[in-house]
Amino acid sequence: MLYWLTLLSDGGDVFNLFRYITFRAGGAFFTALIFGFIFGKPLINLLKRKQGKGQPIREDGPQSHILEKAGTPTMGGVLILGAVIVSTLLWARLDNPFVWLVLFVTVGFGMIGFIDDYQKVSRQNTNGVPARVRFSIGMAIAAVAAYWAATLHPADLSNQLALPIFKDTLLNLSFMFVPFGMIVIVGAANSVNLTDGLDGLAIMPVMIAAGTLGVIAYAVGRVDFTQYLDVHYVPGTGEILIFTAGLIGGGLGFLWYNAPPAAVFMGDTGSLAMGGALGAIAVATKHEIVLAIVGGLFVVEALSVIIQVGYYKATGKRVFLMAPIHHHFEHLGWKEPQIVIRFWIISLILALIGLATLKVR
Repeated sequence: MLYWLTLLSDGGDVFNLFRYITFRAGGAFFTALIFGFIFGKPLINLLKRKQGKGQPIREDGPQSHILEKAGTPTMGGVLILGAVIVSTLLWARLDNPFVWLVLFVTVGFGMIGFIDDYQKVSRQNTNGVPARVRFSIGMAIAAVAAYWAATLHPADLSNQLALPIFKDTLLNLSFMFVPFGMIVIVGAANSVNLTDGLDGLAIMPVMIAAGTLGVIAYAVGRVDFTQYLDVHYVPGTGEILIFTAGLIGGGLGFLWYNAPPAAVFMGDTGSLAMGGALGAIAVATKHEIVLAIVGGLFVVEALSVIIQVGYYKATGKRVFLMAPIHHHFEHLGWKEPQIVIRFWIISLILALIGLATLKVR
């Protein structure tokens, strides 16, 4: 919205700053951060009044959680969503379709998570929306987003899968691109959801991944950068940097209250929305495979559940003491802050590896 202040510019005044994506990204970051600090405490107080006993704690989870986390309100993802939406609408170019694509996925998955969280707290039961319903609605949202992205990509990139390192290689997925994009978006949403099991565990890796994908989006949206880096040019994706800046600012505002011991959980409202956003950005920027590297922590968390369930059904035995894998380390005796900070470090390392793919070939 503020971009249109450039219409008042003669090219040499303060209004000219609004032409620059980097300036507006900074504005989005601070807007979202301030939003989080202003509305964080009032939202938590509201959630406490409305939810009473807070988020139901699974009885089959770590026993320490029943004692330490009982009564903590959930749906804190509303704070992140509000910060991201407000900052994006305020600072991004609203005539950019990639901005609306990412917002569509974020809000769509956020609504799925919100309804799921609401049913859990209103019934005081860990069972919310049935998994099949959540999955079906998520796939429908992802199908629209993947098809939308394919129509926005340049003709030579539409329905193509770009490979990192082998930058001259494109795989023509043809009609399979939309199902592939659906898997990326839904997989990212559910992987982040599975990671959100300890105070601060999910939000920092989400911010790290968002920052990395934001840099990638900015780079592939500039023809001079793509020529230097020898990556595929996707015009218009640079505006996604503003969304990711808002996500980081809103995430930091949320983390202020989610730091151990958490005053609020993000819930499915936040985890599904943020994961879906990461998947949508990867599809929009043609960096789906790089997302698997940058978000490697989320991949491992999801795989630990798949392996545990599959192996148990086949043999009646468990591979991990408990899944997702962060609970396995809890049972090994690691303290919660140890797990969280070490997983943050792993996320940062993976993000740097993902960024390196921009130049390595």
